[in-house]
Amino acid sequence: MTDSAPPQLPPLEGLSSPLLDSVFAEFVPAEFDKQSYWHHRFASEKSFEWLLPSADFIRLVGPVLRNLRPDARILHVGCGTSDLQNHFRARGFRNVLNVDYEPLAVARGRDLESQQFGDVQMRYAVHDLTQLDIGDTEQFDLVIDKSTVDAVSCGGKDPLSRMMVGIRNCMAPDALWLCLSYSDTRFQLDGLPFNVEVFDKSATPKLQPMDPDVFNWCYLLRPKQQ
Repeated sequence: MTDSAPPQLPPLEGLSSPLLDSVFAEFVPAEFDKQSYWHHRFASEKSFEWLLPSADFIRLVGPVLRNLRPDARILHVGCGTSDLQNHFRARGFRNVLNVDYEPLAVARGRDLESQQFGDVQMRYAVHDLTQLDIGDTEQFDLVIDKSTVDAVSCGGKDPLSRMMVGIRNCMAPDALWLCLSYSDTRFQLDGLPFNVEVFDKSATPKLQPMDPDVFNWCYLLRPKQQ
C-alpha cells in the first residue's frame, strides 16, 4: 500500500456483520488510529476523499443542510486532506470548525480554502477526537464525519466510545451528527449516547458487472436526552 491511497477492498457478499468488519480489518491497517501514520501520509498527500467524493456527499446530506440557518455552528471532524469544508462555505456556511489531530492536515485545509476562495473564513484546529474537550466552550448544531469514525475504530471500542462521549458533549440539544461509514455495525456499542438511524445506504461502484453489492452507510445520530 502507498501513502497516497487506501487499500483496495475486495467485493464481499453473504457475510455476517461481525465477520464483515473482521475482513475489513485485514485490509485497513491498524495504524489508521495513530497520529504517526497520518503525519507520514499527509507529508506528501495533497488531496484524498474517503468513501465518496465531497460533491456527492454534500448532495447526499443536502436535505439536512437546507434546514440549517446560515450561521449554524458546524463541526467537521477528521478533515484530513478532503475539500469538504469548501463545499460548506460554497453553500454559505462559514461558522465551521474543521478539526484533525494531525497539524499537516489542518494546514492543508486552510490552504484548500484559500486556494478556492482567496481567503480563510472558516476555523481550523488540532484535536484528538478520543480526547475531545471543547464541549465546555462550544456547542455545535451539526457534526459531520466522513469515515473518521472508521479510522478511530481501528484502535478498538474504547477509543471509539471516548470519541462518542466527546462529540456528544459538544453538541447542542437538538444537534445532529451525520456520519459516513463503510460498516453496517459501526454504532453497535453499549451505552451509546445517541439514537441512531440509517440516513442513506448507497452501493459502491463495481469493478465488474457481476460483482456483488457493497454499501456505504450514512448514519444520522441524535443525542439522547441526559
